[in-house]
Amino acid sequence: MKPLRICLVIVVLLSACAHRDIDYPIGFLGDPAPLNGATETIAIRPDTKWINVTGGDTVRFVVGEKSFAWTFNVARNVTAFDLRRVAPPGVLDHRVDAYVAPDPKYLGGDGDSRM
Repeated sequence: MKPLRICLVIVVLLSACAHRDIDYPIGFLGDPAPLNGATETIAIRPDTKWINVTGGDTVRFVVGEKSFAWTFNVARNVTAFDLRRVAPPGVLDHRVDAYVAPDPKYLGGDGDSRM
């Protein structure tokens, strides 16, 4: 009976890790960046629900008259998070999910992460 219980605990823990609303520590989500360091710009409008970025990218986000930049040096297991968590206070007034593709410099020829 013990091995079955251990398997169930593992399944529950893995399911929890796959959930996108995990409150990862901010340090797992990347780092603030200077606006002039951005290599890409994404405009966020009131109807924007999600954005796609790639790990390692530095992106300038323009929200009306405000803007901020973020470098997506994310932890390997971070694939999505609410951008409001890293935006300066008062910049984003609605949820915008940031979907983060793996950083290509850590991908091998077979597509597996090497981190």
